[in-house]
Amino acid sequence: MARKIVQSSFNHRSSLLTAFLLLFFAVIVYRLFYLQVIRGAQARLEANQQHSIYLKLFPSRGEIKLADKFSEQTVPVATNTKSYLVYAVPNDILNPNLAASSLASVLNLNSKDVLAKIIQTDKKYVPLKKQLTDSEQQKIKDLALPGIYFDSEDTRIYPQNTLLSQTLGFVGFNAAGQKSGLYGLERYFDKELAGTPGELVAEQDPSGAQIFGATNNEKPAEDGVNLILTVDKTIQFQAESVLKDMVTKNGADSGDVIVMNPKTGAILAIASYPDFDPNNYGKVTDPSVFNNQAVTGAYEPGSTFKAITMAAALDEGKITPDTTYTDTGKVAVDNYVIKNAEPGARGVQTMTQVLDWSLNTGAIYTENQLGNPDFLKYVQKFGFGKPTGIELPETRGDLSGLNGNVAVNYDTASFGQGISATPIQMLQAYGALANGGKMMKPYIVQSKIYPDGTIKNTQAQVVSQVISPQTAATIDAMLVDVVENGFGKKAAVPGYYVAGKTGTAQVVQNGKYIVNDNIGSFIGFAPVENPQFVMLIRVDHPRDANFAESTAVPPWGQLAQFILNYMQVAPTRTAGK
Repeated sequence: MARKIVQSSFNHRSSLLTAFLLLFFAVIVYRLFYLQVIRGAQARLEANQQHSIYLKLFPSRGEIKLADKFSEQTVPVATNTKSYLVYAVPNDILNPNLAASSLASVLNLNSKDVLAKIIQTDKKYVPLKKQLTDSEQQKIKDLALPGIYFDSEDTRIYPQNTLLSQTLGFVGFNAAGQKSGLYGLERYFDKELAGTPGELVAEQDPSGAQIFGATNNEKPAEDGVNLILTVDKTIQFQAESVLKDMVTKNGADSGDVIVMNPKTGAILAIASYPDFDPNNYGKVTDPSVFNNQAVTGAYEPGSTFKAITMAAALDEGKITPDTTYTDTGKVAVDNYVIKNAEPGARGVQTMTQVLDWSLNTGAIYTENQLGNPDFLKYVQKFGFGKPTGIELPETRGDLSGLNGNVAVNYDTASFGQGISATPIQMLQAYGALANGGKMMKPYIVQSKIYPDGTIKNTQAQVVSQVISPQTAATIDAMLVDVVENGFGKKAAVPGYYVAGKTGTAQVVQNGKYIVNDNIGSFIGFAPVENPQFVMLIRVDHPRDANFAESTAVPPWGQLAQFILNYMQVAPTRTAGK
């Protein structure tokens, strides 16, 4: 009897245990059904957010900054602002068709295009649209679509608007549809400015902390390099103002100005006009305005090149400033007759007067004394026909006319016709004249600041000793005479000795020179005893004047006076002289 009671009690307990286990498993099955079926979408979303995250880490594009002579505080001319984008994680999307149509409606996109992106299940991150408006972002949030998330990225802005526009360039989309730097510094330093994107795949617990021992693959983003320019903000503002006035006043097509420290090669100002606003580059109707003509605009320099010819002959001892020849107003060579810009014969003239009155016949005489081989040697030594190395996209100019020993080609090249150069090449060459014959490599980036705080400063670089210091002093004195007594008088600045040379070059189109069309320029430096700057101003196709004496020279003098006053350079001669 006792055995039956014990057996009955055991069976009862077993039944209870079995019932409990069945109920327990039923609860688990129901819970799983509830989580996976009834609440499956939301559960998967929460699980993804709590236990597995995928973040695309965007680097910040490096800033471009400049300062001025009297301030250590830099001012950004290219920087970033935050904007939002929407992206998809395809494996988290439950209903791709619904998601595609809903997103397309809000984002004003083609639903088929959106669908094609969000069904790429082999990808963990698919950007859908960038630079969302606040309204778009809120509407997408209201849709509560699984697998659709937001992220932020930098949008490039240019706080100074048109200032330095061609030199900066802008960030846009290249031919492959990728965001990249286009034109100017943005293009030249695109890789360094852009930085390196990073990725993070990690597992987290519900509190957001990474799970200990879990697999975490991290590749942090590396921000771009910041560039500090040599450009002086104050000089740049003034240079752009003077340049715009010059182009407008003369009814010209365009113009350029570059200011450089001849002792180091540091660019203090560089501008072309017309300019544009990089913030609104898409509104530009003529893409040629994006080109920085100061470094890419090859042209026949005209009479400014006479100083190069004269310096070469002086350096070789073929002439002196007082060497004379007889100007008949024209020279016959290879069945061509080459004339001076102004009609008539001036008779016996010194080499100094050749520069004063910009005599083509005198330049030809000088080149003939030097000889073609030596002339070509010095042209190349002065940097023509090759890039200067400035940190901007640039062109080489063209010396192909000197490849053969054709007399007329060398004669015209002696006064800057039949060959081409860029403004930056001409400035570099004149920089050598101002710097005791020592030619410096032009540069526009003062320093690079890396994400880890490392600073790399640009060191001034000597290209070569083109002419002797004695020759440089001699040609400088001759160029002072151009400003004192020749066509460069309007470049004079009271209280200072200024050296420079005018150039009024004919314009070639389809192999022929255009009548009544020219490019006017003036290149000079001051004070001659201790040059603080060398500057070029060029005006393209002026319609209200025929010679550089009236177009390029006056604004050069205006800007030179501003720079000397701004730099607080003490006068070196009696007031009024």
